Parts: sequence; structure tokens; C-alpha cells
Amino acid sequence: METDTYLTIKNPTEGLYKEKGSRFIALAYPVSSEGEVKDIVQQLKRQYHDARHHCYAYVLGFKGDVWRANDDGEPSSTAGKPIHGQLVSRGLTNVLVVVVRYFGGTKLGVSGLINAYKTAASDALGKAEVITRSINDVYKINFSYGVLNEVMRLIKDEELAVKEQQFDTQCMVMLGIRQSKVALVLEKFSKIESVMAEYMNTE
Repeated sequence: METDTYLTIKNPTEGLYKEKGSRFIALAYPVSSEGEVKDIVQQLKRQYHDARHHCYAYVLGFKGDVWRANDDGEPSSTAGKPIHGQLVSRGLTNVLVVVVRYFGGTKLGVSGLINAYKTAASDALGKAEVITRSINDVYKINFSYGVLNEVMRLIKDEELAVKEQQFDTQCMVMLGIRQSKVALVLEKFSKIESVMAEYMNTE
């Protein structure tokens, strides 16, 4: 896989696993921040307020280097870790999986729990549409109105994502440029009179 892309899921999905009366409802979401993770987990705790456990794991960041696994009261490493393992084995990032457990009265034991959380998470992720996203650097391009046509032609030719734009005597466009193309695109912009490119962030 190219270094400026990552795998994530397109839409939320749901999976289910049943064992000895217990139900494990797995809910997978595309996410982009820990704040978003927190909001979704709180919302699910309200929605499934009568469930015994709300265990989850997430992976964030283009390299998948931000992650957390939460057992929510289940024996240590029997819930969050198996869920996290499913994300890692599929090479996914910017994904949250929450598994809601309704206890059925019979204890499953450590291996039973690990299998249940792993299987529920796998079911939800197996139904997800996995997509490849490119890592983009966002640049603010300032230029004078006289070169507007040249700038817009370059944006069209390079198929750049315009995030924001304003045209006046001084013009500005905010662009998302795929990382592997940044050097080439900036070089082309540098050849247009009055163009100033300023790096903003990476997304």
C-alpha cells in the first residue's frame, strides 16, 4: 500500500454474537478524533442503558498509532483487546468498535469472553465497506485576481480538492493536496506570478 493512504470504513455497521443467553451487539463507526469516540460511547451507553457492559476499542491516526482498548468491567484483556485485535488484523484506522453485552446468566469464562467479543467485532467489521483514503496536506494559496484562470486551471488539471475559496482583488483557495503530489503541485504553483502557498495542516 502507498505510504500516503490508509484503510478505514465508509459507514457505521452492526454485528451480533450470541452465547449461552448472552447477546453481544457490535457497533463499528468511522471516527476521526478521540472526542468523537467519547461522544459515540456516551450515546451508546444511554441508548443501551440496560446492558451489563459497553466494551470498546479504537484506532486513530494515519499510521494507526493512537489506540485504546477498554474492558468496561469485564475481566482484564477479555473484551477490549480482542476487539482491538480485529481492527489491527484488518489494517484499519480511524475506526471505533463498541460491543454491548447483555448478560444471559451463565458465565462464559475467559476464553469464552475473548471469543465472543472477537467474533462480534469481526461480524460488524465484516459487513463494513472498507475504503482507501489518501492523506492530504492542506495548503492556503494566496494570489492576485489577474492569475485566477491559471490557478483554477492548475487545480482542475491536478484534480485538487477545494475546501474554501474567496475571490477579490486578492484571492485565496484552501486546497487538500495528496501527500505524494505536494512537491510537484507546489512547484507548478511557484511558476505562477504572485502565488503564495502556506501549509495549514494534514488530514
